[in-house]
Amino acid sequence: MKGRRFLTLFALTGLTACSAMASSANLPDPSYDAPKSTAHGTETAVLAGGCFWGMQSVFEHVRGVRQVWAGYSGGDANTAHYDDVSDGNTGHAESIKVAFDPAVISYGQLLKVYFAVAHDPTELNRQGPDAGTQYRSEIFYASPEQQKIAESYKAQLSAAKVFDSSIVTLVQPLKGFYPAESYHQDYARIHPDDAYIVINDAPKVARLKQLFPALYQPEQTVVDVQL
Repeated sequence: MKGRRFLTLFALTGLTACSAMASSANLPDPSYDAPKSTAHGTETAVLAGGCFWGMQSVFEHVRGVRQVWAGYSGGDANTAHYDDVSDGNTGHAESIKVAFDPAVISYGQLLKVYFAVAHDPTELNRQGPDAGTQYRSEIFYASPEQQKIAESYKAQLSAAKVFDSSIVTLVQPLKGFYPAESYHQDYARIHPDDAYIVINDAPKVARLKQLFPALYQPEQTVVDVQL
């Protein structure tokens, strides 16, 4: 697949998507966050941070997450196809849409997992073996409240200098989310022995379990949520 062809080289050099995140273990909780809801329901978050296989796998193991879809955000509907997005010229980023229960987990807590475990927010237009604008770090906010939480937390982490390099994550309004092709959905779960998954994505799930045991769930209990 395009964007994955340099896997062997990066595997041999030990440069994976998790290798630059040693300092992320000390991430503070967001100083500004939405309060947990008193009633169960469903809200959504759209996030980009490298290959959507790993991003989807991480958030499917987060307690309070109802469903996760792999897809594309940032560009137009007519270019939301893998072959087009892989060229890096569509404006799209490989993204995930997360349906979560705000009575169990807050938007800010999802962002803490995003910054600490799901990807390296200091890598510009790349993650591990994948390079290009389609692998950029970006939060697509769907409301003024999500924007405020995201920008506040990014500023908080930058001020605390929890990463060795500057955070390059973009915070932009969500124009649309377009589901990826069916063969990309739940790829890590269906293909756990794929070398790309073993080297780049399985360690992220293990890190989630290590750093956030209270948020970790072995398997996602899928609730049928309309995309």
